[in-house]
Amino acid sequence: MKEFIYPEMMVHVPLCTSKDPKKVLMISENASRLAKEMLKYKGVKTKAIEPCLEAISNLEDDLFDVIICEMESDIKLLAQIDRISKEDALLCITHPPLDEVEANKAMMKDLARYFKIIMPFNVGGSKTALLASKKYHPTADINLQRADMLDDNEYYNCDIHVAAFAMGNYIRKEYLGIIKN
Repeated sequence: MKEFIYPEMMVHVPLCTSKDPKKVLMISENASRLAKEMLKYKGVKTKAIEPCLEAISNLEDDLFDVIICEMESDIKLLAQIDRISKEDALLCITHPPLDEVEANKAMMKDLARYFKIIMPFNVGGSKTALLASKKYHPTADINLQRADMLDDNEYYNCDIHVAAFAMGNYIRKEYLGIIKN
């Protein structure tokens, strides 16, 4: 897999879905690869922290429009993410491979406590992430102008954005009633 695909998808999918992203939190041990993509968004403030529940719990309430998380999810983490998220926030979070159905169903059920829309999407090769949104739908509410005006992408564009959410019927059947779209 090309190394540029993952960071482009983890950053541009949620930022081109959010109506007006102003503040973004990156929870990652390797935020520099995501930060490079964030530089394409003028006027968006970015904060990077290590994947540690204590670091998240020290953040202010209702602060972030978008959260990009490369941390193993649990209900304590999601409660903190909900607390620091604005009312129309989006979360892009890594998760187990889709064929680990029970682990993913549990995670998606936990996410459903806080987010209205939960959809897996392809972030390159066989890797997927979850986009969880309190308000905006990743294919219906894509900001096409923002997506098309991004410069210097090697992979991401508005067509890839929509296509990343396509999945085979065998996956849809496994997650019927769990994926919220």
